[in-house]
Amino acid sequence: MAKSAQTLSSREFNQGTGRAKRAARSGPVYITERGRPSHVLLSYEHYRELTKGRPRLTDLLCRTPGAGDLDLEISRPDDLPRPFSFD
Repeated sequence: MAKSAQTLSSREFNQGTGRAKRAARSGPVYITERGRPSHVLLSYEHYRELTKGRPRLTDLLCRTPGAGDLDLEISRPDDLPRPFSFD
């Protein structure tokens, strides 16, 4: 599979998602907003190639001796919506 890159404006992407998906079969598709790269569309196969063999943070923590004793406090970003509660 050839890895040729293609660039589409955000407008071109919105008007031709099928074209973008077909282009992603042969390489990354760079999507621009106001002339600057903002997103990259990859085929699932290419994504898997890029992430193959990379451990996830949770996997690393599980394999680290003493990781169960860590007291991690991770704050939630303020711009994320809160889950709805019926209470």
